[in-house]
Amino acid sequence: MVLEIILTFLKAFAVGGAICLIAQLLINYTKITSGKILVIFLLSGLVLQAFGVYQFIVDFAGAGATVPISGFGYLLAKGAMEGAKESLFKAITGGITAAGMGITAAIVFGYIFAVIFHSRSKKN
Repeated sequence: MVLEIILTFLKAFAVGGAICLIAQLLINYTKITSGKILVIFLLSGLVLQAFGVYQFIVDFAGAGATVPISGFGYLLAKGAMEGAKESLFKAITGGITAAGMGITAAIVFGYIFAVIFHSRSKKN
């Protein structure tokens, strides 16, 4: 029981760490901006799910694969694919429906923290 939990944590850490390692290598050794790297990872999760590969990664690593931004792309693709089984309209809206809770949480918590904390410019 305890060994199974530890193994689950290790798999999640290894896959999530590998995703972060790839991103850090892109930051360190290329001139790609952070925003472009985020888009690349989001689209890579989407494309890998479209070909059915990312689901195997999620089944193996759990949160290690769903928490990074590539997991958001996976979620959008999965929602769109499930919606496409019903209708064209649900294929278009399925991704947003699947990711709705995460999007809502980001907006609500972003607003709360914006009200609580006051941003300031860095002093050079």
